[in-house]
Amino acid sequence: MRKTIAIILMLMLLLGAAAAETKITVTGTGETQVSADTAIISLGVSARDKDVLQAQQKVNEAIAAIRQALLDNGVKEECINTDYLNIYAIYDYSSDEEELAAYNANSTLAIKVTDISTVGTLIDAAFAAGANTLNGISFSASDTEEANAESMKKAVADAKAKAEILAEASGLKITGIETIAEGGVYSYGNSVGNFSAKRMESASYDEAGGTVVQAAKLIINATVSITYTAE
Repeated sequence: MRKTIAIILMLMLLLGAAAAETKITVTGTGETQVSADTAIISLGVSARDKDVLQAQQKVNEAIAAIRQALLDNGVKEECINTDYLNIYAIYDYSSDEEELAAYNANSTLAIKVTDISTVGTLIDAAFAAGANTLNGISFSASDTEEANAESMKKAVADAKAKAEILAEASGLKITGIETIAEGGVYSYGNSVGNFSAKRMESASYDEAGGTVVQAAKLIINATVSITYTAE
């Protein structure tokens, strides 16, 4: 009988402790910067002609010249790929009837560069060979494992700090962790915006005044969601 009473009392104490326990759920974030070591340049040619085949021919000839210029500047063949092809009709609506005015042809190359210091030189070489559109440059890093781990550690530390602030403000004390879940790890890079052909043509591009491209640091962002117990 005494044993039964003792068990009941123990269960009551445990239930009372559980009832007094509070849960605090927070989300932590962490960021780490890493240097980019790879760039993808997107550039190409846009040409217009009343004859659709002539428009496409102009683009094909320019793309061939650009490809050769890139090869001459050390880019490997496998690092030069067709990214986009497009031909569309341009109509004249100035009169009462719709009239076909011309055809516009576009072709874009994606160039992978592993030496960031050469990006500006390659852009200049491509434009000198006939390119007239630069759609942008994206940067990435080939090895981010260490940065990913560091960001996750920072995210956990951030979550813990938030939970402690909430607990202290509520007159509680953190006693443990109930659940922890990774929210994901993402990298964010800067890109160079459109660089118009008009600007390229109007500027003076000698050896000292070529295109300058500087890769910004990539940001590796991690998030975690943690539920703490407090009393």
